[in-house]
Amino acid sequence: MEEFGREPCPTRILEDLGGAFAMGLIGGGIFQGIKGFRNAPTGFNRRFNGAFHSIATKAPNIGGSFAVWGGLFSTIDCSLVAIRKKEDPWNSIASGALTGGILAARNGIPAMTASAVFGGLLLAMIEGFGLFFMHMSAEQFRPQPPVFEDPTNNANNTNMF
Repeated sequence: MEEFGREPCPTRILEDLGGAFAMGLIGGGIFQGIKGFRNAPTGFNRRFNGAFHSIATKAPNIGGSFAVWGGLFSTIDCSLVAIRKKEDPWNSIASGALTGGILAARNGIPAMTASAVFGGLLLAMIEGFGLFFMHMSAEQFRPQPPVFEDPTNNANNTNMF
């Protein structure tokens, strides 16, 4: 199963790394802006300054964390594609598990195992939903057999000749 919309592997790693950074920066900026606004002292200027300061200091860190996850995931995914010589959902599931385990390596074996299981299950659910929706949308493109009318059952069939 090939994905025609994706770049080849060396470019895909950089593309996913940048996309994950942007997603983390935007999502973290929104979340930290709301959090900074709520936790600042009263007064609109103080709240606005608190939100801006929270965004400026914490959103880049969140974006960087997302970039590390996205880059490591894509690197492992591309490595599995090169090793297995096929691109299928199992590569993504294994990549999620390995990425979760590697990123939790500093916390010990139990944390690595739990993160690997969680990462694998999360990617399995994502891939499963993707396959389900692809299967459901393919139903509308399935060819239908032609429907022929039976001329003997046609009530409007009057022979005038």
